[in-house]
Amino acid sequence: MNPLLILGVLVVPVVFVVLLVAGVYNKLVGLRNRFQNAYAQIDVQLTRRHDLIPNLVETAKGYLKHERGTLEAVIAARNQAAGARQAAAANPGDPAAMAQLSGAEGALTGSLTRFFALAEAYPDLKANQTMSQLMEELTSTENKVSFARQAFNDSVMTYNTSREIFPNNLLAGMFNFARAELFAVQAPEVREAPKVSF
Repeated sequence: MNPLLILGVLVVPVVFVVLLVAGVYNKLVGLRNRFQNAYAQIDVQLTRRHDLIPNLVETAKGYLKHERGTLEAVIAARNQAAGARQAAAANPGDPAAMAQLSGAEGALTGSLTRFFALAEAYPDLKANQTMSQLMEELTSTENKVSFARQAFNDSVMTYNTSREIFPNNLLAGMFNFARAELFAVQAPEVREAPKVSF
């Protein structure tokens, strides 16, 4: 038997397996990078949201002197959400970080909803041009967060599906491609952006 034929029979399957592994690995890396980039878009919008809130509270302080507890609750929720955002930004696929972020953002949305309901009772505050502008920017940012969250969740679903199908699942485990977590809103009352009607 020809030694080159024997060598060819042994080498071709090895080359095929190496190319298959490389292809799967590269695809998983690309999908992971895609969902991490999608999270970066959420991070931009959440940062904007978190930056608007202190201005909103500062503008309302003069009008809501007797509502200090509500203002402090909004700032505390904002600070907690900002911390959770930073933890999630470090590893957007981490289930614990995403759960913490979802909970913190839910709490922030709840405190903003209470703040807006309280602000409705103050006609002078409703008429304040700075307050109206900040509310409009916050509403726009809320919409952008929703769209960015949808894009992120779509990217995560594509990544998770790819890492779970055969033979990708074998390689995903070997190369530590962990399951990524969706950015889901936890409480049903938080599924909608705060109602802003000034």
